[in-house]
Amino acid sequence: MSILSYKFAKLVERNVKRSSSVVRTIETLTTEIEEQGWSRCRPYAEIPGPKPIPFLGNTWRFIPFIGDFKIQAVDQVSMRLYKEYGDIVKIESLLGRPDMVFIYDANEIERIFRQEEKMPYRPSMPSLNYYKHVLRKEFFRDNAGVIAVHGESWYNFRSKVQQVMLQPRTAKMYISAIEEASLAFLQRIKKIRDEDNEVPDDFLNEIHKWSLESIARIALDVRLGCLDDDANMETQQLIDAVTTFFKNVGILELKIPFWKLFNTPTWLQYVNALDTIVSITSKYTAAALSKIKEVKNSAKEPSLLQKVLALENDTKLATILSLDLFLVGIDTTSSAVASTLYQLVLHPEKQDLAYEEVCNVLPSEDMQLNGNHLDKLKYLKACIKETLRMYPVVIGNGRCMTKDTVIKGYRVPKGVQVVFQHYVISNLDKYFPRSEEFLPERWLQSDGVYHNFASLPFGYGRRMCLGRRFAELEILVVLSKILQHYKIEYHHEKLQYYINPMYTPKGPLNFKFIDR
Repeated sequence: MSILSYKFAKLVERNVKRSSSVVRTIETLTTEIEEQGWSRCRPYAEIPGPKPIPFLGNTWRFIPFIGDFKIQAVDQVSMRLYKEYGDIVKIESLLGRPDMVFIYDANEIERIFRQEEKMPYRPSMPSLNYYKHVLRKEFFRDNAGVIAVHGESWYNFRSKVQQVMLQPRTAKMYISAIEEASLAFLQRIKKIRDEDNEVPDDFLNEIHKWSLESIARIALDVRLGCLDDDANMETQQLIDAVTTFFKNVGILELKIPFWKLFNTPTWLQYVNALDTIVSITSKYTAAALSKIKEVKNSAKEPSLLQKVLALENDTKLATILSLDLFLVGIDTTSSAVASTLYQLVLHPEKQDLAYEEVCNVLPSEDMQLNGNHLDKLKYLKACIKETLRMYPVVIGNGRCMTKDTVIKGYRVPKGVQVVFQHYVISNLDKYFPRSEEFLPERWLQSDGVYHNFASLPFGYGRRMCLGRRFAELEILVVLSKILQHYKIEYHHEKLQYYINPMYTPKGPLNFKFIDR
């Protein structure tokens, strides 16, 4: 080695040591600061909240007749807790599950999201986790999807599919497929109206059919015919099973978990519903896979199933992705459509403005939708956004703390489930002035700057809703087609919102669809 090379090597060595020393010093200082901050914060025990009772803790509050927390009125419970205790509330001593800490502060929610690690833990669903990883382990194996899954398994699955799922340009490739399903829905509305142009009590179920049809066309490139007069009963069985799944989740997760000890009727219904969902969606997926093998080099836009297969060549992964899309994509999207329609009939002047916009963008009913058209529907998008601000389909989500964390000046230990109460936050005047009013215009004003974390209907971060781009597109397309063809009215008592299983108006949606 030359003298010059030797001196250079020594210089590099000294700099590496110095850099390592600096890094260790920074890490040490950071740890010391965190420890000092932790020591100065108030203890976890001092977080305000309803007091538990011996043996039953706070779980008794969810028991019918004696409890004061009703699962279908969690929105009211959440608002009450905020008014009584403030920006942070602790619900402790819940039998069979970790404590919950409710957060009503958008700044704290932003801070937690910004600091989340590579594999954040969403508050778990023990019932679905048990179904996927124990009861039906042989089916799921190492590919359990993204729902009720955490750690490396979740990260590996999500990493493989999100590049297909979360690109806006990918979603726009399916506009024509979604439009076809929406036009079939318009024909269905025309058939089921009575002589007064009013749809029947079970209209929400008809919207579920449209949602299922849309998902099938996007995910599998399959036409199920859900909206046909002679629709296969299997499609209704799938819709019913998804509804049962969501209805029973709340009971199994929040009430006394007897299902962990023996097979309760609710648990058996739940397992049966999931088995039905797995069976039917697997059948549809298998048919789609067979079709892909037969039809190659087609000019038609490939389904999501095909796109995932092209990337990963893993039929099991593609099958589980399809299952997850059907599991969480039917009720959520259709409830958002139902809620937006309801707000438009309650505010006819807003409906008129949305209709005028649709007419300007799509002057002819025969015009085929494209991405440019949808980009121009700014007021209709604002109507959807305002609906989901006031009445988010899922009223909250959160994270399970993977390390000790300081929140609102309190020490929150590892393992606690922190729940972000989006419904309450997005209905507070401090974040949205005149929050009780339906004002789509607030989203179009140049000076209307709102806290980015005060309304998160699709969540945020690494565990943001995987189907968000498709859901937004489906909602926008179907509403634009409905407004183009019908004026919508409602002439019954005003409906309250409740959780059943999504956050939707309580009661029959007897809308009148009057031809334009």
